Amino acid sequence: MRQPTVLVVDDDDDIREITQLALEAVAGWRVIAADGGAAAIELAREHRPDAVLLDLMMPVIDGRATFQALRADERTRDIPVILLTAKLRAGGAQAWDDLDVVGVIAKPFGPMTLGAEVAEMLGWEDV
Repeated sequence: MRQPTVLVVDDDDDIREITQLALEAVAGWRVIAADGGAAAIELAREHRPDAVLLDLMMPVIDGRATFQALRADERTRDIPVILLTAKLRAGGAQAWDDLDVVGVIAKPFGPMTLGAEVAEMLGWEDV
């Protein structure tokens, strides 16, 4: 597989920067970053990334609405999405159970293992 491009979407500057650094420096991937849902939708349409890491809780357009907008657009509907959330809890129903996401990564995550975790969820053995 060629070097993948991942769109990282998080309203927290620190989380966005750590995620970008982890995926670029450790995994060797290309990263596009967005600070909110509206920017994410536009960047996804423009760049057609190989995957999206999407924060669930953001102001204005939250992760759920961003995900639904990506799925509603024929240009972005097939891009796999992994949620990033601090709201992961053991057992029971989750707020994203009805969303067709590839997986969920809890924040805080390990920057040194993030790329491997994402690659495993997406089945990117060659990356």
